[in-house]
Amino acid sequence: MQDAVGRYLAASEACDIDSLVETLAPDAELVSPISGRLVFRGRDDLRLLTGAVYGALRGLRWDERVDGPGRAFVAGSARVGPFALDDAMIFELDDAGQITRVRPHLRPWLGLTALAIRLLPAIASRPGLLLRGLRAER
Repeated sequence: MQDAVGRYLAASEACDIDSLVETLAPDAELVSPISGRLVFRGRDDLRLLTGAVYGALRGLRWDERVDGPGRAFVAGSARVGPFALDDAMIFELDDAGQITRVRPHLRPWLGLTALAIRLLPAIASRPGLLLRGLRAER
């Protein structure tokens, strides 16, 4: 059986959000690369968020992976409309191998801004998601 990070990467490339969510621990969290302060927690909120994120990207490919004890680093690239977007993402894992924390680091600024604009309607239509993310402590 493929590891959780490998399954997450394959699911994100295919925009298969159900398979992606299965790789997450029930209390998994994602630290927003846009605000740096928002922390989205739990499978339900992460399903909404990752569905919006990966639905906005085109041509997502993960090119590099480095594993360490309890964590993995991956680098990839995608497009948001005409803009390039690179991601250096860190995954933290629990003892069972499930993903407990996802920390994306996106660049360049233009691609990140285009992604933020694309996400705004999805996030704004679910104010509870945003409020829960604002209340979370890092």
